[in-house]
Amino acid sequence: MMVIVVSRAPPRLRGRLAAWLLEIRAGVYVGDYSARTRERIWDQVLSGLDQGDAVMVWRTPSDQGFDFLTAGQNRRMPEDFDGLKLIRFLPRNGG
Repeated sequence: MMVIVVSRAPPRLRGRLAAWLLEIRAGVYVGDYSARTRERIWDQVLSGLDQGDAVMVWRTPSDQGFDFLTAGQNRRMPEDFDGLKLIRFLPRNGG
């Protein structure tokens, strides 16, 4: 299973994602595809994101049980900590 969440994404990208995945809430897409198809869908996200941001999560046979990728500007940035992916929060702009 994979989940993609987009914010401030252009309508064209949202339409592309809706062609492959089920949009269960605004900007939240769910599906179950092979690693190769998942990578192709993520390439579509990267090429069509413009000023938006996105995260993709999928299950893996790792200690955490999942992996994820992010794209675009977001305060939450992934960081590796001894083999575990954790989230580091960036400071707010102007604060």
